[in-house]
This record gives sequence, C-alpha cells and structure tokens, in this order.
Amino acid sequence: MDELDRQLINRLQRGLPLVRHPWQAVAAELHSTPDELLDRLHLLLEDGVLTRFGPMFDIERLGGAFTLAALAVPEARFEQVAAQLNDLPQVAHNYRREHPWNMWFVLACATCDDLDQTLSHIHAITGLEVLNLPKEHTYHVGLYFPV
Repeated sequence: MDELDRQLINRLQRGLPLVRHPWQAVAAELHSTPDELLDRLHLLLEDGVLTRFGPMFDIERLGGAFTLAALAVPEARFEQVAAQLNDLPQVAHNYRREHPWNMWFVLACATCDDLDQTLSHIHAITGLEVLNLPKEHTYHVGLYFPV
C-alpha cells in the first residue's frame, strides 16, 4: 500500500461527493485519475485490505427491520451452523465471539414480520435458542480510521 492508497482510503471514509461525476472530483482532490482510483479500489478489495465498499442504508427509514442476534453454538457444530446462517440472504454479518453466545450476526429484513419469521426459522433449522438484541437507540459515531 502506497501513499495514494492511504489517501484514497482516508478520502472514501468521508464518502463520495454528491456530484454528477464523483470519481472525477475525488481524483482532482488526490491529483490522480478516476480510472487509477477505481483500479486501486478494486485491488484493495481483491487483496483484502478493504472488505467492503458501498453505500450504508438506514433500513428502518426505508421501511425495513434489522436486529443483532446471537447463538450459543456447540463447538462441534460451529462451522455447520455458520454455513446455515450464511446461506440466508437476511444475514448481513456473522462473527465468532469468545463468549458463551459465541456466534453473533445481523439480520436485515423487509418488514418486522419477516424479521420475526427469520428468527423463528433460524431456531427451527439450528435447534438453538436465538438471542434477539434489537436496537434501542441510534448513536452516530462518525467512525474514522486515518490510514
């Protein structure tokens, strides 16, 4: 990773400008070209330096529903249960934790009813109790990691 990669990552953490040609605007800021920046972005994703690049939607404002949930998965079944969850399109993230509730995941659904049905479905396919941890408050942190 060179200095332009660092500048690109730092700039993208603040979002793209809301203009007709956002990559041209960012390229001008970074003294580069849109093609070079897009090529670098693709390489950063391919190399695993970045895991995702895309918009962040407020699913609730769009009429959807989401929750954080957890399972206490026996170690012998962990990979099997992870595969079951990862096959569900509603599972947005899935993480192993060092905790009795050792599998944490985010569900995103079109409606609250869909969310309830998905939680029930996960219980049915895994045979495990699902700990539902719905959001109580929204906190905007404005997280930024200078590179």
